[in-house]
Amino acid sequence: MKNILLTNDDGVFAEGISELAKVLRRKYQVTIVAPDRERSAASHSLTIHHPLRIFKIKEDKYAVDGTPTDCVILATHKIIQSKIDLVISGINNGPNMGEDILYSGTVAAAIEAMNLGLPAIAVSMGSRDKGEFSEGAEILLRMLDNNLFSILTTDCILNINLPPVPLKEINSVKVTKLGHRVYSDFIKERKDPRGRPYFWIGGQTPKWTGGVETDFHAVENNSVSITPITIDMTKYAYFPTIKKWVENKLNTQPLL
Repeated sequence: MKNILLTNDDGVFAEGISELAKVLRRKYQVTIVAPDRERSAASHSLTIHHPLRIFKIKEDKYAVDGTPTDCVILATHKIIQSKIDLVISGINNGPNMGEDILYSGTVAAAIEAMNLGLPAIAVSMGSRDKGEFSEGAEILLRMLDNNLFSILTTDCILNINLPPVPLKEINSVKVTKLGHRVYSDFIKERKDPRGRPYFWIGGQTPKWTGGVETDFHAVENNSVSITPITIDMTKYAYFPTIKKWVENKLNTQPLL
């Protein structure tokens, strides 16, 4: 029986991870190691300025008072002694598409697993309904049953986004690229009872661009989106421009 590590950024008691564990345990050995509380938008942060604690909730279920990345590191180096065949982060309560992946603790946990040499998947759903989380878990189980393991690699993760609709309304599965979010009214300013300003980051629901091949387009049209993601953020097409500037402006004279 294959061994799967589940984590998330919504917290160890979140509905998404609970429903996913329940479904996957029909066919796989599943261990949950997740934050003790919500850590949404934690990105790839590590806890390095205070000690971490592990709390055993029950057999195969642990909470960590740290970030999603902390959870993956402690799970792989301390908690789970047997070979881990797959790391799944999710199911996240809310989508992780486009620039979301830069802020997402869900995606970061999967990337940390990849950095540790493990195949990994991040799964998100734009829903708050428990029944839809259960159906989302069934979709992932179906993918695993159809030999998803055979195409997984350790140099990228799969970022899967599920549309927030019942299973019968899902049209298809699309392999997509990341779209682009367009933000507006991003900072909300308020005043406390003493008249001092305070701020919330967030505003109107952002729009998106990028065309029909994007994750946004797929989910908006009730399809499952699968996007392969790696950590190489190099803009290779920009190399010639930068090289020309360096050679003509910097390397023709001493820098100081």
